[in-house]
Amino acid sequence: MLEVFRKGFQLKDEYKVNLEAFSDTRKYGILFIFFLSLVLCAVLAMLMGAYDVSFTNVYATIFANINPYQDISGVSKLHNTIIWNIRLPRVLLAIAVGAALATSGAVFQGCFKNPLVEPYILGVSSGAAFGAALGIVYPEIFSSVQVAAFIFGSIAVLAAYMLARTRGQTPVVTLILGGIIIGSIFSALVSLLKYTADDSALREIVFWLMGGFYYATWNDVMITVPIVFVSFLIMWMYAWKLNILSMGDEEAKALGVNPERSKFIIISIATLVTAIAVSVVGIVAWVGLMMPHAARMTVGPDNRFVIPSAAMLGSIYLIVCDTMARTLTTSEIPVGIITSILGAPYLCYLLRNKGRSLLG
Repeated sequence: MLEVFRKGFQLKDEYKVNLEAFSDTRKYGILFIFFLSLVLCAVLAMLMGAYDVSFTNVYATIFANINPYQDISGVSKLHNTIIWNIRLPRVLLAIAVGAALATSGAVFQGCFKNPLVEPYILGVSSGAAFGAALGIVYPEIFSSVQVAAFIFGSIAVLAAYMLARTRGQTPVVTLILGGIIIGSIFSALVSLLKYTADDSALREIVFWLMGGFYYATWNDVMITVPIVFVSFLIMWMYAWKLNILSMGDEEAKALGVNPERSKFIIISIATLVTAIAVSVVGIVAWVGLMMPHAARMTVGPDNRFVIPSAAMLGSIYLIVCDTMARTLTTSEIPVGIITSILGAPYLCYLLRNKGRSLLG
């Protein structure tokens, strides 16, 4: 059974990790280290910025706002604005978006049995980009750019799924091709809107496409975090089925798992959180591709540990990138640029040193 699992996941040579070498104790230890690293990165991100604040200021401001019995009048208005209204929502949103993209990437890679798959493979990013551009160019149609981005991101994936489904089945290769086709159509529509938009709308579209947390608010946090958290729990609950699906559809049926229904549920949940993430912060590349690989290298191929590891690594990565985006220069850099600059060398490393493992 162990050998079947290894073959089904299609991770060869260096990526075919020896399961016996990764004991549960070691895996839980790694998860704990990731959690501590996430907390540390979040705290450091709260301290860093154009205006330096101390840990005492951060603690006092947050405690004053969450404690119903304490009057926040004793907290500096400047500290309250910087820490509570600006930095804390950004950090929490970065955690949620990083976890959403990385977890979705891990799920898609497991479903498609392909380590080069990422959350945008089914066209959700192109669909969301079109929705956002439509909301920017025609605000009278959509009162919210985020809602428009979410709706069309979901429509793009649904269209790709319906296009690929034949005779009650959805072959993986056909689904990927359907995503490429739908993504190309929506990309063309985005280009058309950019061509017809006026200068101010065009700048706003380009700025949105580069991704960023500059508009993060508590409303975004209240909407995004619960959805991402619940979706993460569902995907984590399906981790054992994802392990079985990685063996192949025939093996999954033999073990009592309905592969079509399981794939549909898992892909739907992963699409939901990806669409939510993209609609809130724009297109942030590489997180869903890189972090599942990093998680798999540290805890092995068991998705019960890959999914939480990828979620925490994705959150850490986005916190670091967002902190760099707002501290490297006097003006803020879109976080999508930072993730792409850091992600491209990583893919070059994979192709050069592990290319045979990835591509067979």
